[in-house]
Amino acid sequence: MQRITIGPDYEISRVIRGGWQLAGGHGDIDADTAVDDMIAFADAGITTFDCADIYTGVEELIGRFRLAYKNLRGAEALARIRVHTKFVPDLAVLPVISKAYVEGVIDTSRQRLNLDCLDLVQFHWWAYDIPGWLETAGWLNELHQQGKIGKISGTNFDTDHIEAIVGSGVPFTSLQLQYSLLDRRPEKRMAALAAEKNFALFCYGTVAGGFLGDRWLGRSEPDHPLENRSLTKYKLIIDDFGGWDLFQALLSTLRTIADRHQVDIATVASAAMLTRPGVAAVIVGARNRDHLPSNLAIADITLTDADLGEMDAILSQAHPLEGDVYTLERDREGRHGSIMKYNLNKGE
Repeated sequence: MQRITIGPDYEISRVIRGGWQLAGGHGDIDADTAVDDMIAFADAGITTFDCADIYTGVEELIGRFRLAYKNLRGAEALARIRVHTKFVPDLAVLPVISKAYVEGVIDTSRQRLNLDCLDLVQFHWWAYDIPGWLETAGWLNELHQQGKIGKISGTNFDTDHIEAIVGSGVPFTSLQLQYSLLDRRPEKRMAALAAEKNFALFCYGTVAGGFLGDRWLGRSEPDHPLENRSLTKYKLIIDDFGGWDLFQALLSTLRTIADRHQVDIATVASAAMLTRPGVAAVIVGARNRDHLPSNLAIADITLTDADLGEMDAILSQAHPLEGDVYTLERDREGRHGSIMKYNLNKGE
């Protein structure tokens, strides 16, 4: 597994195990099996785990995993484990948010994860038209200074707001954002800002909810509504990208490249993002260890200039998505934003 240093004495695996599929609402989860799966990922070299305060039950599962891993492998092995959580105040909370509220959520995450100091906290703010995001970033910085947060990071902020946060003096380590062969909005401005301000990019959505996979090659275009909200979300991206025919041309190209490397389409789609400037890691959604070999292959294969050139030939025909990072999704009345859930801590 490739590893990368994104800050002083802070090294992560370039493939991060995502925790969303372990959250409540995704079916029954056996806690012991989930912990065993995390141990398998860590032993294989995927030692960085992503979760959130809004992923029901996931912080507790990772907390159990950390205790089990220390007992099995020792304190030195545990020291290589990194846990990235998120601070996502509900939309309804934003108008009345306070430092006490922020500290309470952070303390809850610390308790769940069995961490005195959270490794890395990724801050999300639903609506820029509600003030308080910059002040809240400052409160997170105060908690960092108190030793409750190790690294301050963000998720789904656009370039202007990240620039303002960094400019206010908040030390910023990374940004988690949607970035894939279908959605290249980070290339407009964010990648340049990341290079200028020296923060890393973590990509989610690299396989577009499964659309960038072999099961969709040669399939007829599905009609709305799709079977789940994730597929609905990424089908809208495909529509904006250039439509189903162009998407099928991309899948066909990826299948040709995958054949050369003896892997699947999803592996190539994720590996391609590791070649992008500023990208430190990709986040893979994994419900269990069934796809661990293909997850490991993301960092194992080396895409050639010819491979990347064939992808670029298709991507050059695509329509650029509108706006900056997460701009489409922030329009709560628009096609992309209207399907989002904004009060997840309330279970909506």
